[in-house]
Amino acid sequence: MSIAMLALGLVLLVVGAEVLVRGASNIATMAGISPLVIGLTIVAYGTSSPEMAVSVLTSFSGQADIAVGNVVGSNIFNVLLILGVSALVSPLIVAQQLVRLDVPIMIGVSVLMFMFGLDGRISRVDGIILFVLAVTYTIFLIYQGRQEKNPEVQAEYNQEYSRTSPRSPLQVLINIGYIVAGLGLLVLGSRWLVDGAITIARAVGVSELVIGLTIVAAGTSLPELATSVIASMKGERDIAVGNVVGSNIFNILAVLGLSGIASPQGLIVSDAALRFDIPVMIAVAIACLPVFVTGNLIARWEGVVFTGYYIAYTTYLILASTQHDSLPMYSGVMLGFVIPITLLTLILVFWRETRSRPRKG
Repeated sequence: MSIAMLALGLVLLVVGAEVLVRGASNIATMAGISPLVIGLTIVAYGTSSPEMAVSVLTSFSGQADIAVGNVVGSNIFNVLLILGVSALVSPLIVAQQLVRLDVPIMIGVSVLMFMFGLDGRISRVDGIILFVLAVTYTIFLIYQGRQEKNPEVQAEYNQEYSRTSPRSPLQVLINIGYIVAGLGLLVLGSRWLVDGAITIARAVGVSELVIGLTIVAAGTSLPELATSVIASMKGERDIAVGNVVGSNIFNILAVLGLSGIASPQGLIVSDAALRFDIPVMIAVAIACLPVFVTGNLIARWEGVVFTGYYIAYTTYLILASTQHDSLPMYSGVMLGFVIPITLLTLILVFWRETRSRPRKG
C-alpha cells in the first residue's frame, strides 16, 4: 500500500508540474512574453514545482530531514544523473553564459546553504534572505532573456516554447483552470509521496534523510530529467544544460527559502547532512566548472563519470544507512582510489584546455 501511494504520488507530481507549466506558459504567451523568457523562468521553475510542494509540505509538518534531503538530493541528482544521462544520449554543448555566470552562482548559493545550516537550522530570516535572492535572480533572468541577441539561442527557445494561443476570455479561464488543477495535483501528490516514503523508511529502518536524498529527490526531479533528456535528443544545448543549472539555483533559493519560512521553528539541518551530503552537493557543483569549460562540452565519457558517481553516491547512502559490513571497504576504495583518480583526470583535462587556448594580446 505504501509503495502504491508513493508511486501514485510521483505520477501526480509529474502530471501536476506539466499541467501547471502548460497553463502558466499559455497565459504568458497571451501576455506577449517571449518564448526565451518563458523557458528561462516559467518552465525552469515549473519543473522544480514538485520539489517546492514536497519541501514546503514537509517543513510545515516538521519533517525537516525530508525537506532538506529533497533539495540536496535533487541538486546532486540533477547534475550527476540528469546531465550524465543527457550527455550519454548526445554530447552537450555548454554556453559561455553558464560557465561565466550561472555555474558560479550555483556554487555560491550551495556554499550559502552550508553556511546558513552551520548553526543547525535554516531560520525564517535565512529563508527570507534566500527567497529575496530568488526573486532577484528571476528578475535578472527576465532581463537577460530580453537582452539575448544570439539568433541560435532565440531559435532554440522559439522552437520549444513558442505557442499560438487565442486570447479569448474562455482560453484565459481554461489556462487558469490548468494552473489551479496543477497546483492541486502537486499538493495531493506531495502528500501521498511523503506519506508513502515515511512509511517505507520506517519499515526498512532507513532514516528520513536518506529517503529524502534518494527516492523523494529522484521522484521530484523527474520533470527535469524528462526536459533535459528530450532537449538533448533534439540537440537543444541551452535548454538541456541550462535547465539543470537553473533548477539547482531555484531549489536552494526558492524551495529551501520558502521551506525555511514555512517551518514554525525553522528548518532543522542534521549533522549528517552538514558532514557529508551538503559538501557532496557543493563538490558536484564545483566539478561542473572544469567539465563545462573543457571545450564547452560535456562529452560522453564525462556523462559516464557523472552517472557512475551518482550510482556510487546512492550505494554509499544505502550501505551507510544499513551499516552493511562492506561499508569500510567500499569507503576505502572510493576515498583512496576512485575519487583521487577522477580529480587528477579533471585537473589534467582542465590544465590542457587552458594551455591550448590562444592568449589574448
